[in-house]
Amino acid sequence: MDALSKIFDDIHLNKSEYIYLKAKNNWAFQYHEHGAMIAYIMMQGQCLLHVEGEKIQLEAGDLILIPSGQNHLCTASTDSVFQDALEIRPLFDEKHQKTINLESDQYPQREDCLILAIRGHVDSIMAKPLFNALPKYLHIQHILSSTAPEWLQIGLQFLAVEVNQIRPGRDKILDHLVSILFIECVRDYIAQLSDSHNWLNALTHAELSNALAVIHGQPELPWTVESLAEQCCMSRSKFANLFTQIIGETPLAYLQQHRLRLASQHLRSGQLSIQQIAYRVGYSSETAFSQSFKRSYELTPSQYRQLHPQNA
Repeated sequence: MDALSKIFDDIHLNKSEYIYLKAKNNWAFQYHEHGAMIAYIMMQGQCLLHVEGEKIQLEAGDLILIPSGQNHLCTASTDSVFQDALEIRPLFDEKHQKTINLESDQYPQREDCLILAIRGHVDSIMAKPLFNALPKYLHIQHILSSTAPEWLQIGLQFLAVEVNQIRPGRDKILDHLVSILFIECVRDYIAQLSDSHNWLNALTHAELSNALAVIHGQPELPWTVESLAEQCCMSRSKFANLFTQIIGETPLAYLQQHRLRLASQHLRSGQLSIQQIAYRVGYSSETAFSQSFKRSYELTPSQYRQLHPQNA
């Protein structure tokens, strides 16, 4: 399995939920929660999305993806007041698969909007490198037109069918469709990247991708700089220098951080003993693992598990 595929496997993008937001007049809604991927598809109308001081104009036929689900606000116009915005986070739990009417008495009147809002849950700790490498949002325009990428047209057709019909296996299909949507958006972003030092570029780098694939695919093996360099058919020094230059940290430091993130996921799932986790993520002893984990998380593995009881 290639590195990007394994990363998407590790972040556990699942439990996809959707709601339709039917908005009228000078409405506003907000979303406060990290650790979930959020996407909005503008089916009708237009609006402004506010995220980290930026305002993004969304038109009918646009898709915007907020990978880390960071706090954001959506308004009918610049006249909306933040305090009046409806918090939609609980609506995904209470009214998922339903249409929510957002009506405001505020003026001026605006054209009606119909927005498909999608939420996909992720393991935010495992997804941290991916979220750090992605921009705060990915905006794809005119997704409903014939000029949109073919993968997007097909995916949206499947999505439209599934959200409008109740059929056996629908939840699983939706999870797969949302995963495909997210992965394709990321692949499109990678294809357009000009920053050679972005972590995402390294995943498809001709000389480094093999090392990243085995780090993410077989973290339990006793990797050294030499053995990782062999995977890339490079000398030790050339590999170490190139890896550090592009990734921003040494190969062994990157390997250790990935192992500890993976260990945190196992601890939160509660299915393996601490000794089993230590061996599964590449440590030769439980003691060595516990010491390394505490240096990074400032908690012993047992303390960390107690604070995160099976919530992965």
